[in-house]
Amino acid sequence: MQWFFDLIEPLNLGHFTLRDLVDIILVAVGVYFLLVIIQGTRAMRVALGLIFLLLLSSLSRTYQLSTVQWLFANFSAYLVIAIIILFQSEIRRALAQFGKNPFRKINYKKDENLRTLEEICLAASLLASKRIGGIIVLEREQGLRNYVEAGRKIDSEVNYDLLLSIFHPSSPLHDGAAIIHDNRLAAASCFLPLTSNPTLSGKFGTRHRAAIGLTEETDAVAVIISEERGEIRVSQLGKISRPLNGKGLMALLTRLLVEAKRIPKGDVGGRTVEMVAYEFPAVGDSTKKTK
Repeated sequence: MQWFFDLIEPLNLGHFTLRDLVDIILVAVGVYFLLVIIQGTRAMRVALGLIFLLLLSSLSRTYQLSTVQWLFANFSAYLVIAIIILFQSEIRRALAQFGKNPFRKINYKKDENLRTLEEICLAASLLASKRIGGIIVLEREQGLRNYVEAGRKIDSEVNYDLLLSIFHPSSPLHDGAAIIHDNRLAAASCFLPLTSNPTLSGKFGTRHRAAIGLTEETDAVAVIISEERGEIRVSQLGKISRPLNGKGLMALLTRLLVEAKRIPKGDVGGRTVEMVAYEFPAVGDSTKKTK
């Protein structure tokens, strides 16, 4: 353990105070929010490049690489200007974020979830009216990366025009499911595992059995549009709902994904008149085969 104490001795932890702790926390929070702002942008790659240069500079001092030290010494004066030029859009966005109302972010995620659900319900209703089949899967806690990677990656904002284009019979992506991850359309043409329940083969078609199969293995929620009957159903936890209209679909998805409340098998718990039709019966209750 002596090597460990020798390592931390320069930190002078014996004189560590509350002020030092606050200082460290503020720096950590600042770095975290900076990474959040640049995540997924071009600036992220630039930031990684700058980190690499800093490591190279540290190694050059450690191992006395005189040429590398000379280069860093001559160009370090221009580093601040280069950072401002490279990160000008991110700096503007960060300053704008600080100027926003901090309390507005409390409901931001909920608003995004509701907007996504509205787009899905609108697309599902129109697809059902035109008797165009499809499966829209909404990821929850358990990741669906395996299915996303097996499909066609899209990574786009969810909107009903795009969903209609994907499931149009002439589209090369209409086979399989579309998967929604964190309010983004992650991929389309994703093939799902069929349920292993042998009693369902005579009651539901391949599309419904695939949706049920996925929800048996994960906590995802699947919206199924039948091309044969023009119906919309929802599957979760290996169960499937009765046919829903657009308003009923929105009510059920909001309950499941925004309010994060599961629908029990035989009851909805504190049910209201309009929610009676949206309870989840046992999958064996349906007697007609649906594609």
